[in-house]
Amino acid sequence: MSLAERFQSIFVALAAVVGLCAGLMFPQAQLAEHVVLPALLVMLAAIFLQIDLAQFAAAARAKSLVAASLVLNFVVTPGLAWALGAGLLGAEPDLRIGLLLLLVTPCTDWYLVFTAVARGHTGIAAALLPINLVLQLALLPLYILLLGGEGVGLDWRLLFEAVLLVLFFPAVLASILRRGLPRIIGRQAMQRRVTAPASAAVIPLLCLAVGAMFAAHAHTVAEHWDALLLLLPPLLIFFTALPLLSAGVGKALRLPADRRVTLIMTTVARNSPIALALAVAAFPDRPLIAVALVIGPLIELPILALLAQIVRVREPDAAR
Repeated sequence: MSLAERFQSIFVALAAVVGLCAGLMFPQAQLAEHVVLPALLVMLAAIFLQIDLAQFAAAARAKSLVAASLVLNFVVTPGLAWALGAGLLGAEPDLRIGLLLLLVTPCTDWYLVFTAVARGHTGIAAALLPINLVLQLALLPLYILLLGGEGVGLDWRLLFEAVLLVLFFPAVLASILRRGLPRIIGRQAMQRRVTAPASAAVIPLLCLAVGAMFAAHAHTVAEHWDALLLLLPPLLIFFTALPLLSAGVGKALRLPADRRVTLIMTTVARNSPIALALAVAAFPDRPLIAVALVIGPLIELPILALLAQIVRVREPDAAR
């Protein structure tokens, strides 16, 4: 785990604070809004560049784990997200949509790091990654419209355009680069010159987008800081219930210890960068939705780090 990955939540929090201070002090900081979406698009392309769809085949070796993961991520979690939002955020539609966007998007990057730290089965975790990506691209618009309630205020056309802009195009571009560049410069050069730098750029780009977003909407955040505190209870409930539920399912299926760890990590970790990019594109006039999505990883990442130590496989010869 790199230094940036280890302290990502701190860097994101610092970016938010710096952006907030700049936005409150300098009226010109509102122009930073034009930086947010481009930074997120480049960041998503960098994330997708690291995803190899050929890993789909490896998932066939762990059918029980994959099935449990799909049910937890795409059936149970959306239901829980809807219940938490409706029950605890019913009077705050923007916060409810932000919570929904965060919780229905399974992680496609840093859960691999925490799986490795916890000595889970990183091979199967990597095989789950493209599955999670494809399914959330297909289902995310449906979740928003079906579970978001009347507060969504969004039609299919705008949502479809946002999905194309922030998800489909970066994914296609990354896929073309993954297939084409190795034939031109070779696989080793591809890893050294393209994939590795792209991986290193993800966190700085995320921090840039977060800082610019808080700078552009500093007054919105200042006016609604008390409302943002309402996100803490549902997030804490989610990040407590999901590890316990995943661990129980893993035991019920009699999965080996390293595969139970993998199931826990892939169902607990969320994909805040994708959710944030979609929120910025689909809800440009409702910045509180995007701001709500920044709160999620500030809570999620420390919990994942702690969880990786709690569930860590103790056997030194556990399958990796």
